[in-house]
Amino acid sequence: MSNDANKGKPKAATSPFAALASLRASLPAGQAPPAPATPASPASSPPAASPASALGDKLVVSRSKKGRGGKTVTTIAGVANAAAREALAVELRRALGCGASVDDALVVVQGDQVARVRAHLEARGVRKVVVGS
Repeated sequence: MSNDANKGKPKAATSPFAALASLRASLPAGQAPPAPATPASPASSPPAASPASALGDKLVVSRSKKGRGGKTVTTIAGVANAAAREALAVELRRALGCGASVDDALVVVQGDQVARVRAHLEARGVRKVVVGS
């Protein structure tokens, strides 16, 4: 049997791409990579809005159980637009280590997190954070 003769010898490593290496020289040259875009000068670009101003002037943080199967959630109302609400939910998930989502015009954080959410928003630079009931 031929298998018995090769049993103690390691197999030679053969690459399935070895045959393609010889064809590399005969292939046409590809397109040149695009030049990197040059950034606009700081003087010509408009000033970026601060992250806190994208949220709104006044945010209302409150605790709620209604319509949530008896589970307590912390809601944040007054966030300017949908993109800012989604970004805030993602940021709160990472910062507080709890679930957060967007529900209509509210950002909903799982659990009684009113104090932690308020502290996070104030640290972020929101001008006025009101704690509701």
